[in-house]
Amino acid sequence: MTTKLIGTGEELHTLPRHGRRAVVMTMGALHEGHATLVRAAREHAGPDGQVVVTVFVNPLQFGAGEDLDRYPRTLDADLRIAEDAGADVVFAPAVDEVYPGGHPQVRISAGPMGTLLEGATRPGHFDGMLTVVAKLLHLTRPDTAFFGQKDAQQLALIRCMVTDLNFPVGIVGVPTVRESDGLALSSRNRYLSAPERRTALALSRALFAGRDRLAAQAALAARAEATGSTEARATALAKLGEARASADAHAVSVAGAGLPDAVRAAARGVLDDAARAEEPLVLDYLALVDPADFTEIPADFTGEAVLAVAAKVGTTRLIDNIPLEFGAHA
Repeated sequence: MTTKLIGTGEELHTLPRHGRRAVVMTMGALHEGHATLVRAAREHAGPDGQVVVTVFVNPLQFGAGEDLDRYPRTLDADLRIAEDAGADVVFAPAVDEVYPGGHPQVRISAGPMGTLLEGATRPGHFDGMLTVVAKLLHLTRPDTAFFGQKDAQQLALIRCMVTDLNFPVGIVGVPTVRESDGLALSSRNRYLSAPERRTALALSRALFAGRDRLAAQAALAARAEATGSTEARATALAKLGEARASADAHAVSVAGAGLPDAVRAAARGVLDDAARAEEPLVLDYLALVDPADFTEIPADFTGEAVLAVAAKVGTTRLIDNIPLEFGAHA
């Protein structure tokens, strides 16, 4: 199989089309995370379908002082990775192909969700991202588009745009791909020195600490539900001099209370330690949010949530997240 490289929408529209078309949108500098997306798209499209990978460094989603100029451009390597993963076409347009006449006057607004977390740190970023995603959906005309869950807020906004504006395309999120040490794969990881990389591991460790705290508390809550453990029982045991049993009963009785705060505290403890490292981590945000609107979840929340973190290590800004389920006893 030979992957075809094209650079214009006209070439794209003249491609013969059979079966389903799936698209994977990237800014290039492809790695195993992108390859996983392409393989998922290939499996979905089937042998008779078509997989298109877009490679475009979108200037609209870079703010002042961000790394647009130094963002890695590795098209030859990208083409090889895309081909090995099963892409039929790599669409790598120039800026003036996507934005003829300069930056567009009409853009897509990300709305309230676009002002939170990543949007608060990078004003206008999500407007630029949605604008280019909308244009690339029009140009590639896929049946399905695949995006990584590492960019959870981006994925949520794309889903909202597709629903709210009636785009005839399915959106599929693919789980985050991690390196063996837990660091989420990112094109920006190459900027990290060895000491910075060691510090950067705190992002995934913090998320896993929050996940583990939730699992432990959920197990205790399930035990309380099964045994009818109460604070009154803990008090009674204390009066009998059963200190260890009393402490255990107390832990079980309060296991379900304040779960979101417990998760946040476990994650923040890891990040606080990393802030004191030789190459310190500078936290941007740690958030435990509802994936529907990316607002912080309340103490009595049940359902799926996202624990998300963003931080700088040296001059490199990294993000990561994991999904969590509240109300599901272990």
